[in-house]
Amino acid sequence: MLLTPGPTAVPEPVRRAMAREQPNPDVEERFRVRYEGLCEKLAEVYDADHDVVVPGGEGILGLEAAVASLVEPGDRVLCISNGLYGDGFVDFVENYGGEPTLVGVEHTEALDVDAVEAALERSEELDEPFEFATMVHCETPTGTLTNLEPVLDALDDHGVLSVVDAVSSLGGTPVPTERIDVCLGGSQKCFSAPPGLTTAAISDEAWAAMEARDPSSLYTNFLPWRDVSEEFPYTHLTANVAALDAAVDLLLEEGLDAVYDRHVAAAEVCRERGEEMGLELFADSARPSPTVTAFHVPGRASELQRTLAEEHDVILSTGLGDLADDVIRVGHMGHGADIEKVDRAMDALEAALS
Repeated sequence: MLLTPGPTAVPEPVRRAMAREQPNPDVEERFRVRYEGLCEKLAEVYDADHDVVVPGGEGILGLEAAVASLVEPGDRVLCISNGLYGDGFVDFVENYGGEPTLVGVEHTEALDVDAVEAALERSEELDEPFEFATMVHCETPTGTLTNLEPVLDALDDHGVLSVVDAVSSLGGTPVPTERIDVCLGGSQKCFSAPPGLTTAAISDEAWAAMEARDPSSLYTNFLPWRDVSEEFPYTHLTANVAALDAAVDLLLEEGLDAVYDRHVAAAEVCRERGEEMGLELFADSARPSPTVTAFHVPGRASELQRTLAEEHDVILSTGLGDLADDVIRVGHMGHGADIEKVDRAMDALEAALS
């Protein structure tokens, strides 16, 4: 049983959709109809009056493509972070010749809104405005969900575009997409489709900023996806599009409110069971994500993961980077946001701990 924070288990209807014979995306109109229908359905999930595009490439493609599409050498970018993926935006900005300013805190803490405001004000005083700002909604390594609203308020006040990694939250909890200029998702998280597709909801202001620049890449560039009425930028991943289309159908049939409630219920059971076992959350318990829980198990994560897999047929994730052996993560997202599955996983974890 796979309960990792992505890739998640893929349900049978999605696997069947992927296994069917697929149309040729370069010449058959029925593929374009499917793609455009998928974008319309995803717009319901994003719940924003933005264009939605679905390039071929795992979710990290979206993070890099957002930067590549918006940055020219010398552009200043505000990278706001309280985790590994937030920090990672700095590397993308530098790779494309931008000048990042990192406003970061410890990975167990909330974003520092006052520090963000101070950085924005200083950039204006120096007449060195930021082109855009990056941040992460759900940091899966620590199992925390960020309240984006105060930061988005500050960015709006200063006229700075926003790029948000919502890969691990979109489809599992509400995302304030209407206030975000580039909101990024991925097929393999809460949608429970196979890895291979990025989703992006892009505002008119962000499109205008992209068009005013000269991106140096085709593959990591959103602009060619804005209008695919004549042709796609490159041969699309037909089976992955079919799978994501089926996965989004399941989500919309259940209803977004019901989906969000299911994620909250599964998360609550996971944390209640963990507390009963004496486990502590790795990060601030006031900001838990409804899609993933990170328990602090110093020095034991790899051992526990191995025992769970070999003796209980349950697959969980360890931490990442420096936390690799100190955190065990339960991914109650997408198809795995199920109380019975979480209970089974926690039964196995309790046995492994003892």
